[in-house]
Amino acid sequence: MRDAYDRVFAENPRHALQYSTTEGDPELRTAVAERLTARGLPTGADDLLVTTGSQQALTLLTTALVEPGAVVLVENPCYLAALQTFGFAGARVVPVPTDDQGLLPAALEEIAAREKPTLLYVVPTFQNPTGRTLPAERRAAVAEAAARHGFWIVETTRTANCATTASASLDRRRPRGGRPHRPARLLLQGDGPGLRLGYLRAPAGLRRSCVIAKQAADLHTSTIDQAAAARYLRDRDLDAHVAVIRAAYQERRDAMLEGLPAALPEGSRWNRPEGGMFIWASLPEGTTPRRS
Repeated sequence: MRDAYDRVFAENPRHALQYSTTEGDPELRTAVAERLTARGLPTGADDLLVTTGSQQALTLLTTALVEPGAVVLVENPCYLAALQTFGFAGARVVPVPTDDQGLLPAALEEIAAREKPTLLYVVPTFQNPTGRTLPAERRAAVAEAAARHGFWIVETTRTANCATTASASLDRRRPRGGRPHRPARLLLQGDGPGLRLGYLRAPAGLRRSCVIAKQAADLHTSTIDQAAAARYLRDRDLDAHVAVIRAAYQERRDAMLEGLPAALPEGSRWNRPEGGMFIWASLPEGTTPRRS
């Protein structure tokens, strides 16, 4: 990363510290689009909006879609910062029950029919905070429910195969009714959260609304950070780096799982996530969790 920043400053210092377009650095968007396309989700550079982290992407979508009092469906439990975003927008957040495999399609169908939601927010792969991964058949069921009831799917996706996302299934369906039932999609790849770089893939009309909202929020994401990220993707093998950090996180996961039996009271249970950074543990009834 240091080399990427050095090259950007050496080759084009005036551009690196100037204003940029709200949509994002063209080279970075092209690089991201190529990665998504290679992973099964055909994407062009113009389909993307670069954001200051995935949290801003979620905030922009909420600004564009959610009116005070609108119903937003979420997994139970849900990513805390998403709940904060929806709460600030004045949404009425309705949780959808889950089990060890994630969101329950039958419960989603019943709640969607009753509540008439604006959107469903999901993290289908290595969910935060449970670490669960939604099976393929449930992803298809989520897409069916969205098409039937006309709500948006907003998802944070952490998967190499983007074609398996719930909203990718919906992408391939023919629009029905008054507005196209196509998903907004939050996609965040790579690491380095201190850079605060993310990107949003969404249909053109919704993406334009998010661009206007971003102009009001911060004009554009850091020019130098975008340029350095684009340079890194051009010069380095990101997949090789991801393989290294994946192995490191797998070792940490295994160490955590190995230590849980001695750390938690008898009768506790926990999942074994396929990836990500979260393990979900349930303590015996009557146990009071406390910090040691």
